[in-house]
Amino acid sequence: MTRLSISTGAGVFDAIAAGPPEGRPVLLLHGFPQTGLVWQRQIEALTAQGYRVVAPDQRGYSPGARPQRPGDYRIGLLVDDVVAISEELGWAVFDLVGHDWGGAVAWWTAHAHAGRVRTLTVVSTPHPGALATALRTDQDQRERSQYMIDWRETPATEERMLADDARGLRAAYAGKVPRASADAYVRHLSQPGALTAALNWYRAGRPDGAIGVIDVPTLYVWSTGDSAFGPAAAQETERWVLGPYRFETLQGVSHWIPEEAPGTLSRLMLEHLQAHGEY
Repeated sequence: MTRLSISTGAGVFDAIAAGPPEGRPVLLLHGFPQTGLVWQRQIEALTAQGYRVVAPDQRGYSPGARPQRPGDYRIGLLVDDVVAISEELGWAVFDLVGHDWGGAVAWWTAHAHAGRVRTLTVVSTPHPGALATALRTDQDQRERSQYMIDWRETPATEERMLADDARGLRAAYAGKVPRASADAYVRHLSQPGALTAALNWYRAGRPDGAIGVIDVPTLYVWSTGDSAFGPAAAQETERWVLGPYRFETLQGVSHWIPEEAPGTLSRLMLEHLQAHGEY
């Protein structure tokens, strides 16, 4: 794996890259509170099969792309970052993978730029339309999503998460993320302004428009131990995908699928990529 600096109109994004330059391109989007390092095991599996993989630290997580205003983290701008990164890499078409907030960005990107996304893989995060439906109709999902409202406090959330050697932030990983990885995330988000930038994703406000159905081949991987996303939204997601769709449920696994079940996720991703489209 090598480190890249990807310059765009929105700033400079740090990224991990691996695999042959001529390989089929795959872009991996992390979520909160992590970085591109979350994908280490999947990167190893993909590059072993000849894929070219790039995992950027997204807006706010990269010091060179860290605006201060919450409004600068609207979903449309996050999608624009994905397109800008892919253009800078010279990728006209690519496979897109996302987890947690990265999954939300992946859904929106596949909707807005279906012609550029060869396949979509989303881990944990239901389709935004499915989540909206669950929030209206399912008390369980409303309770699970309460943290999103709580974290909009400023600066109380940052102070609470970083106090006592970032005890609150570490608790978010629920003991499911390897200690070395959790330490790396905490160091990264303890940099001045980094945690506020990451929390600005929650503070940016509602999307500018509505998202529709997804036409590209889609793999959605959800786990029964996910504390953030319940079964109502996960099962509703199928209604929002018109293209080929595969839904996989991992029993007894928490929200942190890429690190808690890396082998299973890597296998599912490879099966999905190999089933849809040649490079």
